[in-house]
Amino acid sequence: MTPDARIATAAELLDSILDGQPAEQVLTGWARRSRFAGSKDRAAIRDHVFDALRCRRSYALLGGGMTGRGLMFGQLLAQGRAPEEAFTGQGHAPAQLTEDETAALRRDVEAALAEAPAPVAGDMPDWIWPLLTEALGADAARAAALLRQRAPVFLRVNTARGDLETARASLLRDGIETQEHPLSPTALEVTSGARQVARSTAYETGLVELQDAASQALSDALPLRNGMTILDYCAGGGGKTLAMAAHVQARITAHDANPGRLSDLPARAARAGVDVAIARQPKGPFDLVLCDVPCSGSGAWRRSPEGKWALTTDALADLNRTQDEILQKAAALTAQDGVLAYATCSLFRAENEDRIAKFLSETKGWVLDFDRRWLPQMGGDGFYLACLRRG
Repeated sequence: MTPDARIATAAELLDSILDGQPAEQVLTGWARRSRFAGSKDRAAIRDHVFDALRCRRSYALLGGGMTGRGLMFGQLLAQGRAPEEAFTGQGHAPAQLTEDETAALRRDVEAALAEAPAPVAGDMPDWIWPLLTEALGADAARAAALLRQRAPVFLRVNTARGDLETARASLLRDGIETQEHPLSPTALEVTSGARQVARSTAYETGLVELQDAASQALSDALPLRNGMTILDYCAGGGGKTLAMAAHVQARITAHDANPGRLSDLPARAARAGVDVAIARQPKGPFDLVLCDVPCSGSGAWRRSPEGKWALTTDALADLNRTQDEILQKAAALTAQDGVLAYATCSLFRAENEDRIAKFLSETKGWVLDFDRRWLPQMGGDGFYLACLRRG
């Protein structure tokens, strides 16, 4: 496919996504129908689509409308490229520019975005902008700007298998360049060859795992010690379970409300050289209970940009109720002198500090040891951690 044909295809797929179809479903369906498209074509079109979803309000402003064509036109303008060179109508390229689009070529992109309302320039729904500014204050605009960009690819070095230099050398032999990242002593940022990671020797032998640097930093901050009993209550795929297992010699149990999410964990644990258990109905008490609760995912919206456009006030309220319920259930599984760790990948107070305040006001015998935020401007995703202790 030509670069212009990729743009035309991305515009068509974006129309389906804007109509309400999930992006992954649309992209997968197109790939299955389009056997002529090579891996580079699929990767380029995917990048176009997700770039547009991250920046759909600002691209629509620049491109003249919330359509696939408008978003792709706006994307080219925002990236400093010449839309008239792609929108030629020749072959499989997008149709020629309209008069309005030709006039838009003279627009000063920086001035247009500077004059736009903050939620438009920051690519956020109007109702979410106050939540962001309430939580982050002067940091809100910077966080929003970073959420408009592609997320870095991070690896966690499994110190049960080797050190950072060993991992970097192994990855380099497979054409993957990395650099250390200050958020965590186990974090490597992939600077080249990210699409080769899953086929690399380091990955296949358990020396590295894909994990965001801030997620690693959160695991680093947990009060872990050898000999503990630990429950990862909302384990998902088990990334933090494995990270904790690499930190300490402990009895670690993983649980998730959807057991299917943990189906790969035994194989991943074996590859990593660590022992973890899986429990459908965990029985306490545990010295440490980590509940990385379901949330808006706002701290990771650059990875899953559909989330910020799909979130509603009702959905956020439902999440808050679920978060409160999980805190209470996890508290019941925590030992007398144990630690209850509450985590989200959300930036909002409504899912973070407000939940902890509600729990402490309604549940006697608990105190807050500490809480901490990681913001996108630190390099990784946005996370929140609060460690509570039963006294």
